[in-house]
Amino acid sequence: MSEIRDYKDLIIWQKGIEIAEKCYHLTKKYPKDELYGITQQIRRAGSSIPANIAEGYGRRYKAEYVRFLNISQGSVNELETHLIISVKVGLCSEIDVEYIINLLKQETRMLSALIKKLEK
Repeated sequence: MSEIRDYKDLIIWQKGIEIAEKCYHLTKKYPKDELYGITQQIRRAGSSIPANIAEGYGRRYKAEYVRFLNISQGSVNELETHLIISVKVGLCSEIDVEYIINLLKQETRMLSALIKKLEK
């Protein structure tokens, strides 16, 4: 196992970056009139996941780190909701979001495990 030197070494952060990247690629296909609507919300929620992991990692106290990990989990839930809405209103198909939703499930498991570890 390699040594963790900074937040970029965390698999949980790396997966968050992948989620954000996939969200940007997905929303490039959305209509231009959604740019300031659901497109922006998906991109913001997606990028918020790794951003909060990174910010929490840089905090001085464990409790602060846990707080930012919980915020990241909230962004996971928000993003999944926006993706479900996107499918429901016909902006994309279930197949289009399936991979991202699977990544979100993995991210949730990792966030939960890290939060539990830090709270011990």
